[in-house]
Amino acid sequence: MNDHATRGVHHLGLTTADLPATYDFFTQALGFEKVAEVPEYPAAFVTDGTTMVTLWQVQDTDRFVSFDRRHNVGLHHVAFGVVNDAQLDALYGKVSAWPGVDIECEPCAIGEGSPTRHFLFMAPGGIRVELATPFD
Repeated sequence: MNDHATRGVHHLGLTTADLPATYDFFTQALGFEKVAEVPEYPAAFVTDGTTMVTLWQVQDTDRFVSFDRRHNVGLHHVAFGVVNDAQLDALYGKVSAWPGVDIECEPCAIGEGSPTRHFLFMAPGGIRVELATPFD
C-alpha cells in the first residue's frame, strides 16, 4: 500500500473548437462510448472503459486561441494507452485518414531503444493526442 493521497486520473476535461467533430472522432475513430451529454453547456462525456473524458465546446468559436505547446501553460497533450503494436498500427491507419486530423509523427519508438511505440496528432477540434503501446 502506498501513501499517495490521489489515485490516478478521475477524468480529463478538454475544450474543443468543434464539439460535434471531436465527439465523432473520439467515438468513431478511437472507439470511446458516450456516457452523458449536457447540450445547454455544451459538453459530452465519453469513456474508453478506463478513462472518462469531458469534451467542452469553446464558448466563442470565432475568437478562441489555439494551444501552443511552446508558449502556453496547461495540458500539453493527452496520451491514451493502446493494447499492442498491431492495434497502434491499425489506429494509425484509421486516424491518419480521418478528416481534420493533422499527424505530427508516424508510429515510432517513444525514445531510443524503447519498446514503447507511439504517434502524435492534432485531433479535430484542436486537441493534441498521443497513442502509445504499453511500457513493457
